[in-house]
Order: sequence, then structure tokens, then C-alpha cells
Amino acid sequence: MADVGALLTRADAPKSHHEWRSSDEGLAHRFRKPIVIAALSSGDVMAAIAATSLNRTLIENIGLQSPDQGYLMLPLVIPVFFLVGLYSGCGPSPYERFRLRVIGVAALIALDLLIEGRPNGLGGQPLAIGLCDAISVLILGHYVETMFRALLIRFGLWGAPAAVVGCGEDSRKLARLLLQDPSIGLRPIGFILTSRDQDSRNALPLPLVGELADLGGQDPHIEFALFISASELGATASSPIPWLPTCRLLLVEDVQDLQSLWLRTRTLGGGIGIEIRRDHCLPYKQTLKRIIDLLVAVPAAVLAGPIILLLAAAIKVIDPGPAIYVQDRIGRNAKTLRTFKLRTMYADAEQRLQEHLRCDPVASAEWQRFFKLSRDPRILPTIGDFMRRTSLDELPQLWNVIRGDMSLVGPRPFPAYHMNSFDDEFRVIRTSVQPGITGMWQISSRSDGDLEVQKAQDLFYIRNWSIWLDLYILLQTVIVVLEAKGAR
Repeated sequence: MADVGALLTRADAPKSHHEWRSSDEGLAHRFRKPIVIAALSSGDVMAAIAATSLNRTLIENIGLQSPDQGYLMLPLVIPVFFLVGLYSGCGPSPYERFRLRVIGVAALIALDLLIEGRPNGLGGQPLAIGLCDAISVLILGHYVETMFRALLIRFGLWGAPAAVVGCGEDSRKLARLLLQDPSIGLRPIGFILTSRDQDSRNALPLPLVGELADLGGQDPHIEFALFISASELGATASSPIPWLPTCRLLLVEDVQDLQSLWLRTRTLGGGIGIEIRRDHCLPYKQTLKRIIDLLVAVPAAVLAGPIILLLAAAIKVIDPGPAIYVQDRIGRNAKTLRTFKLRTMYADAEQRLQEHLRCDPVASAEWQRFFKLSRDPRILPTIGDFMRRTSLDELPQLWNVIRGDMSLVGPRPFPAYHMNSFDDEFRVIRTSVQPGITGMWQISSRSDGDLEVQKAQDLFYIRNWSIWLDLYILLQTVIVVLEAKGAR
């Protein structure tokens, strides 16, 4: 694929339709769909075999009879996941893909019940082993798909080829966004000019596919046509849609302050209505979120107990003082809550910070932007860096979750000085939900994101909240912690 940076900075004349088509007819791109389907389906089969084999091994090791019927469901994995839409390679979003994967696994369980009359190979323990199989296939399949999707993105095979209609500023911004984030699943390959674009065809970030008036019939090289509402297209004698050389159209509306996930369209006479679900306002959804918090936090706290004790002892050896650090933070409804963390800093951390900021202007500027330092003199040697890199210092906050002060997933609870750096409107929105141990910021930018990035990601989470998004964030948190990216 062409270098993204070069595409964004080029100022030469756009390619002709013939030159664009030749550049996009590589062998790999011509067979993109079969390659994507083969990669994703093989990953699912490998994950299902590995999960089933692992469960059977564990069953035998604890002295139970290991049934073999579970392997009989493996041939159904590919057709079921194909039918729920997991092998399209051009969307939906990773969050929606996780929801579809849950539906696919549930469908496999239902088929198993219809075929066998009970979950496959369950011997005398049908419920326990069946749930283990389902959860293992779901989680391992999610991680394998994440890895395979990253490989497909790296080789330029993830994303359907799309042409952007119009050459206005909004259309160019859309093209740059898609170039910078291939995980969206749309690969911009050029612009389609409209009648009002004759004066804006120079210095395009992508080649020129052609002019709207000259295009006719469907072009197999274009799967999507993207256009920025009717205002960007300009007034035309008739609708431009019939002349677009593609069978799939995507209208991109720049509507601020609305969620982008879980939307539904409704026909309203001659118009189209968009239904927006606000799940965080539904009491039963909040009850379900609380149940999930307790189901995960209670056993996790029991397992984390010995780890917390070992880390606390190590902290005591390096620096005398309390091993558990208690700090007041801003919680839901702007109420103060006391959060618990393993201490990763010296007991006199505040004095060390002020002295460091006074003597180092670069560090002071970094602190004003991130409220964190890449080289923080307050951090305890070895053990402090290790806990922050692995987020093990957050383990005591499981107690906050059990108490109901926090949730497993949500915007991080910030100190008052951090919250005061945001505008009043955002503070009200942010404190309308329960703070969490992990969230969108942690799986996206972690400490690499400045205040504006934090604000954007928190708003995305609050406006798009659902149980599916929470479960997705929990699974992605494991990957982020293992990679230790952006940890400070």
C-alpha cells in the first residue's frame, strides 16, 4: 500500500481514473475478501480447537470423564460465525464484533442442545463444562481475532475499498481519518468529483476516481461510496445516488454530541429517523452492570489477596510507610470517594514533585498537559515502576468496586485538581456515571493521552455505554496491561 504520510502530504495533481484503478489492482487486493475470510475463519477454528482441548485436559486432570462430543460442533463454527457477520472484513466496529461473537457462541450452544439434547460432552456436569467451553471459545476467539485483524491491517488487507464523494474540506478530513485509522474497516482509494468541486481538485490526499457526471454503472473496484450529507454535494438537478459506481452507500453526518454505536434507523414517512439508545439511563441495565461487577470483583479480590500482601511487603522494604495509599477522588455525582492503591511513590512524593517541577521547565510543561511525568522522581525504584507498568497497584480498588464506590469499567476517578482542568459541562457529564478501574482511556491511549484525548474518550464511553462495551474493554485491558504501553 502507498505510504499514508506521503498520501497526506502530496500536492501533485490527482491521478486519472485509469492510473487509480491500476494502482489498486494488486493481486492481494483483488482477492481481499477470500483472504480475510480465510484468515478470520482459520483463527476461529484454531481458537475453538485450542479452547476445547484445554478444557478437556483440565477435566481429565481433576478426575472427571472427558467427553469427546464437543469436537463434533467444530465444523459448525465457521458457518455460524459467517452468518452472524464476523467475516465481512469491513466493519462492524470492534465493540459490535464482540457482541456478534457472543451471539455466535450462543447460537452454537443452542445448536448443540438441539442436536444432542444437552451441551456437548458434558457427562454428569452439563452446565459447568458447557459454560467453560463457551466462555473459553468466546475469550480465546476474541484474542485470536484481534491478533489476526492487526496482521490484516498491517498488510493493507483490512477494509473495503471506498470512494469519497466530493472534494470539500469535510470530505478531505474524512479521507485523512480513514487513512490514519484503518481499523474502521473502510480503505479510501480516491475522490469522486461533483459539479461544485472543479475549483478544489488540486492537492488532494488521494487519487481522483472520476467525476460524478461521467460515472455510470457499478464499478467492482469500489465497494462503498462515502458522502458528507447533501450540503457537501451541493445542489444538483437530481439525486447523485443513481450514478455512484457502487452498491453500498454511506452517508456521513457530522453530528456532534451524539453516540455512534448502537444506533437504529426508522422510516418516518419520506424521511429517515435515527433512534438513539441511552442504556446508562435504564435501571435494569445498571443493575446488570452491578451484578457483573460483583461476579468478577469478589473472586478477583480473593485471588489478588496474596499478590497484594507480597507487593505490600516489598514496598515496606524499599521505603518505610503505609503500603496502601488512600486518596480522595471525585466520584459519581461529584461526590468525594476514597480510593485505595498500593503505594508506588516515596512517602514524601509531593515534596519531591514540587522540587522537580520548580527545577525542570520541561517536566513542568509535561505535568500541565498530562498530569503525569514520563520520568517521575516520586516513583519507588524497581517495585514502583513494575506495579505501574502492570497496573498491579490498582488491585486494592477491587474493594472500591465491592463497596459500590466504583465499577470495573468507567472513567477513571480523578483528583480534584485534575477534574478542575476540564470545563463545567464535561465535569457534569463525567460525574453522571460510576468511575471505574479501567476504561476507554486505558485501552486506547493510557497515559499517552493529554486532556483533550481523555475528554474525547470518556465522552465516547459515556455516550455509547452498554454491557457489550464494558465486556470488550475488560478483555482489551488484559492485552494493554501485558503490552505495558503508555504506562506511567
